[in-house]
Amino acid sequence: MKKLNKVAMLVASATLALSAGSVFAQSNENNWLNVDGTTWRTGDGTLCWRNPFWTPATANPNCDGAVTPEGPVTQAQPQPQPGATSQRVSYSADTLFDFDKAVLKPAGKEVLDELVRRIGNVNLETVITVGHTDSTGPEAYNMKLSLRRAEAVKAYLVSKGVPANRIFVEGKGETQPVATNATREGRAQNRRVEIEVIGTVMR
Repeated sequence: MKKLNKVAMLVASATLALSAGSVFAQSNENNWLNVDGTTWRTGDGTLCWRNPFWTPATANPNCDGAVTPEGPVTQAQPQPQPGATSQRVSYSADTLFDFDKAVLKPAGKEVLDELVRRIGNVNLETVITVGHTDSTGPEAYNMKLSLRRAEAVKAYLVSKGVPANRIFVEGKGETQPVATNATREGRAQNRRVEIEVIGTVMR
């Protein structure tokens, strides 16, 4: 009886070996193959069964990880990031206004129109408008004149769509000259309106 059981076990072992051989009797340089010639993979399909001849140098690029998709892989292009900006421009008051006036001239409106176009792609945080004068006339009068000119610039920018709550105005009068007031040329440089734009450029 024992002899018969031993023979039966041998037969069963031979049957299993033949059955296993039919599953992956073939192999390539790296991995076992199914009988239909496809690579034998793990249950989730992400890994291949390596045979004794597997080496990193000859590894199948479609194995040992997620299956490589067919065709070129399109890399996602990075989205443009907004960039902070701070720009300051200075306009001659003689271009913007007539002498001793705070009403914008046509030429003054044109230069402000150009400014509005330039900041069209800026998500505005703050616009600071500061008026300056030369030292001609009383200091208190010059202070008021510089403020009225800054306010005139603000009003025009608002009329062109710039949010009023983003614009701050200030008059400095003759307190911050950029040139000497002893010459005509120097006084002309001191009569000015400075506009600083702070925001984020949308690219």
